[in-house]
Amino acid sequence: MFKDYFSQQANLYARFRPSYPRRLGAQLRRLAPGTGLAVDCGCGSGQLSVLLTEYFEEVVGIDPSAEQIRNAFSHDRVRYVVAPAESTGLAANSADLIVAAQSAHWFDLPAFLRETARIAKPGALLALVGYGLPSVSPEIDDLIRELHDDILGPYWPPERAIVVAGYTQLQVPYPEIVSPPLAITVTWSRIAFCGYIQTWSALNQVRDAQGGTRFMAWETRLGHLWPDGIERRVTWPLVVRQFRLP
Repeated sequence: MFKDYFSQQANLYARFRPSYPRRLGAQLRRLAPGTGLAVDCGCGSGQLSVLLTEYFEEVVGIDPSAEQIRNAFSHDRVRYVVAPAESTGLAANSADLIVAAQSAHWFDLPAFLRETARIAKPGALLALVGYGLPSVSPEIDDLIRELHDDILGPYWPPERAIVVAGYTQLQVPYPEIVSPPLAITVTWSRIAFCGYIQTWSALNQVRDAQGGTRFMAWETRLGHLWPDGIERRVTWPLVVRQFRLP
């Protein structure tokens, strides 16, 4: 059993969640002890899984949602497995890299760390990657914050607080390697941006409780600031916590 907030909109997740920068893949490759196997835990649609094929010989994407895996990006060097991050079913001492991108806050962390220790090669790299609110412009950023804090605030799962805090609450008993600043950057229309907003885990909850009226009103206000046919740069600063296993 797992807290499944994403199977219902797995097709939107594949279409509208942003991909990760190549600099992240290169950094993870540089710090991993080898280029054999990378394991992407909580892989969702496989945005990071596919990127890692540029740097590792084999990539396994793990997610407990069969619907997410069904909608994941196909790649001949990515093997997707429906399984929890806490029990991957992978061979012991097999992984050079174990990474969780925008997913570690959903895990049973002690159980995940035990599984990480089991499947990791000596000296393997563990990376917890996350991102919070996107930035577009000062006026639009204020509107995003209003949606996140006020309209959706009471409907966020409690794990969302871990993301907002930049994963600082996650205690990992291994030496940490400081990451340089990294960010996801895309150029999107308002339609694509609203598609991304539709993937937020609180949105279905607020619709079930209140209907879609408040969100539709919010979208109308966003349209006044971001007209049709205009593309804007959208940026998510990344949190990358990296740890060296024994």
